[in-house]
Amino acid sequence: MKKINVCLIGSGRAGMIHARNYVGSVFGAAIAAVCDPNEATAKAAAEELGLTLYYTDYKEVMKNEDIQAVIIACPTKFHREIAVAAAEAGKHIFCEKPMAMDEAECDEMIEAAKKNHVKLQIGFMRRFDESFQEAKRLIEEGEIGEVVSVRSHTRGPSKPQEWMYDISISNGPLGEVCSHDIDTVRWFTNSEIKQLYAIAGNYRNKEVKERYPDFYDNVIMSVEFENGMQGIVEGAQYVQYGYDARVEIVGTEGIICLGDIHEKKVLTCTKQKKMERPSMHSWTYLFKDAYLREDNSFIQAILENREVECSGIDGKMAVKIVKAGNASIKEKEIIYL
Repeated sequence: MKKINVCLIGSGRAGMIHARNYVGSVFGAAIAAVCDPNEATAKAAAEELGLTLYYTDYKEVMKNEDIQAVIIACPTKFHREIAVAAAEAGKHIFCEKPMAMDEAECDEMIEAAKKNHVKLQIGFMRRFDESFQEAKRLIEEGEIGEVVSVRSHTRGPSKPQEWMYDISISNGPLGEVCSHDIDTVRWFTNSEIKQLYAIAGNYRNKEVKERYPDFYDNVIMSVEFENGMQGIVEGAQYVQYGYDARVEIVGTEGIICLGDIHEKKVLTCTKQKKMERPSMHSWTYLFKDAYLREDNSFIQAILENREVECSGIDGKMAVKIVKAGNASIKEKEIIYL
């Protein structure tokens, strides 16, 4: 069987997780090249992956007929133009979240993929996590009765990069941090959001308040779904204590809890009467297996010519909610969708 040759566009942390998976762990596919505007970065990534082919301009990737698919893992503001170019070149597209800057860009990507008969999958890897899939099954089997509410939070330890402070190009933590949470509450309620209200503030990066007055590093958004279910999305940047992603699904007859703040099961007790247990250090560790399942799912969708498990519509709906949430923060009003 001929393998699907894949090129990584954007060789940062998320991109390299995918690329490493494609070195022998994704059935029916292989990483063939990397692309990054920083030549030193592109070359270093290629060397790590055992490749000789790398690019600094994504447009050159599109000319290579031996490449059948691309992974887009660069900053969000470039997603639309690269995805459209890939579709027009007949290449299947895996695009990391957030899908794009706004709904219009998402629509362009969806239409380009449809017009050119290529797959478009969005990188909501939590749907492929074993515990998330188990929770979905339990919900569908009625294990906790009818779902009443879903609460999902993500808190990251890293200090925001400079460009993240500018909400106009980052869409803020709702986009960069909470896109997964938004998709999670949609997935578990199996419904679209009817209305929402969000509050936010800058608590940990006060030194940038004068330059970026709209920036927030902590956000809480309450939502009501079309089917009557409720939801809470919470996000935080630069919490410093570790990476913390957890979900609670409350039903009429029970509750499902997902996630663990602890990275390891080892608990140390010392003669100083102190107890220590390491906290989760990174999403790259927590969702390692989910990334691999996600990559395999994308390639199988291509090989079997079936629908992807996380579509452009899923990506678009998350972007729509991010924009509405930011509007609610700014206007201090409930937003009706």
